[in-house]
Amino acid sequence: MCGIIGITGRSPAAPRMMEALKRLEYRGYDSAGIATFAPGLDRRRAVGKLSALDAVLKEAPLAGTTGIGHTRWATHGRPTTDNAHPHMAPMDAPKVAVVHNGIIENFRPLKDDLIAHGARFAGETDTEVIAALIAGELGAGQDPAAAFTAAVDQLDGAFALAVLIDGADDTLFAARRGSPLVIGITDGEHFVGSDALALAGFAERLVYLEEGDSAILTPDGYTVFAADGSPVARPESPAMDGGGLVGKGNHRHFMHKEIFEQPIVIAQTLGRYVDPGAGTVTLPDLPLPAGDLRRIIMVACGTAHYAAMVGKYWLESLARLPVEVDIASEFRYRDPVLGDGDLVVVISQSGETADTLAALRHAKGAGIPVAAIVNVPTSTIAREADVRLDTHAGPEIGVASTKAFTCQLAVLACLAVGLAAARGTLTAAEETDAVQRLEHLPAMMARMLVDEDAIAALARDISGARDAFFVGRGTLYPLALEGALKLKEISYIHAEGYAGGELKHGPIALIDAGVPIIGLAPDGDLFGKSWSNLEEIMARQGHVYLFTDADAPADTLSGHVPMPATDPLTAPIAYALPMQLLAYHTAVEKGTDVDQPRNLAKSVTVE
Repeated sequence: MCGIIGITGRSPAAPRMMEALKRLEYRGYDSAGIATFAPGLDRRRAVGKLSALDAVLKEAPLAGTTGIGHTRWATHGRPTTDNAHPHMAPMDAPKVAVVHNGIIENFRPLKDDLIAHGARFAGETDTEVIAALIAGELGAGQDPAAAFTAAVDQLDGAFALAVLIDGADDTLFAARRGSPLVIGITDGEHFVGSDALALAGFAERLVYLEEGDSAILTPDGYTVFAADGSPVARPESPAMDGGGLVGKGNHRHFMHKEIFEQPIVIAQTLGRYVDPGAGTVTLPDLPLPAGDLRRIIMVACGTAHYAAMVGKYWLESLARLPVEVDIASEFRYRDPVLGDGDLVVVISQSGETADTLAALRHAKGAGIPVAAIVNVPTSTIAREADVRLDTHAGPEIGVASTKAFTCQLAVLACLAVGLAAARGTLTAAEETDAVQRLEHLPAMMARMLVDEDAIAALARDISGARDAFFVGRGTLYPLALEGALKLKEISYIHAEGYAGGELKHGPIALIDAGVPIIGLAPDGDLFGKSWSNLEEIMARQGHVYLFTDADAPADTLSGHVPMPATDPLTAPIAYALPMQLLAYHTAVEKGTDVDQPRNLAKSVTVE
């Protein structure tokens, strides 16, 4: 969600903070601001895109070599200038500036108590309470470091903080409880950021703060403190190169670029697990031997949840393992029954998804081993899981997930084949056959991307619709859900995905001539049943656009997009591409913000 940058160094901070915030735009935001010692604490804030903050800074520049910046995704209070970060306190003579990701769960009683003691507030956010708490501790005679610690100790919830305090003009204070924060290091300068991408091109080395950590940074050095207040050494790792990380190349949008990167990143991901010469899948050592597994429970949110649904089909059909799929935000609240032989698999692109991280901790607290499918190996989920199954999608900037989703599917396919081979439910010949089919995917996907004109034409047809249905069966049912999600995420057309056999149990009442239906129906055992479901729709004047490799009576369809021949193992990955392109071209046709759709955030770090 929100993005944080903090700099303490030797050269002007404001221009570089703006550069970092632009890298963080992918996370989703509705306002932005920066604060520096200029000298004396001062800030600039604006509602909307960073271009609005740029305009404010042109009118009123900020000097200073130490500063904090933020892109806000509204949780408490509307997107207004008063609610934008950084927040300052006290209002008349600010001694504290705060930027914050996450939610302070006890902000209401804290705020009531502060008001009772004379504090005044300009906005509606929970973050302003943090600034007022620190200012109150300073007023009680605490030095800046002690005031920061005393205030943080009063907070409940999930948060990452970067703070400036008057009287410590070259110092950054930072804390992490549940929401990620990383320190950047280079000679004569130090940084904090909500993720490594914010620091790309600035820092040479990174330190990932662990749960409960706080830190004090100056141009000359930094100190990390564990949750008990004792200084602690956290490992340093090389920073990513800033060059080319966020370029669109010759693509109009990041989402389009990332769709077209999929043949490469799928090949990279498969290469981590598949040995084509031997015809085998190699998995990392799991916490339980394959033969001792009793059940797999997959937990994820959003698009990753739909990847888990596909994984359920694969794991049950190939490895003959019972699989449950849970929405992460519901998992721990339903008090799931967990026991010996269970393996929890959590899936998260960022590795910082708050609900998924909470599910991981719930499982581990119950003594259940956890495997994590993640795209960021340094993320919190990756570090806390018992075993990591990496995807290799690379940075994904578009808010609507594309390559991260298909790489998750690639890992799940390898997991299913590898476990099936280890459990003896696949013969060696069948494992080799599955590996060969997976190995053909990158080339197949590259061919599919050569000509997107048919999908762009279909997008023009449906761009005027108010509602749309996506219909699939088997492993294509989760793809119908994912296709509907993509369309509504970036085009704002209301869309729903359905299992084909469920249409007549209610949804068919919504079918009329104004509702386009996207049918996903690979040739195979389920094609006849899928076609019968689509004929029921066409009999009610529904406009059906069919994606299939099967022979279908094209004269009865409103549109037909030929697909390559697939099977249940490869179809979900192959069919993801046209669903992404359909959503993309529909959004372009409608003129919406493809890469940063309204109200959405890339990394959801609050419950």
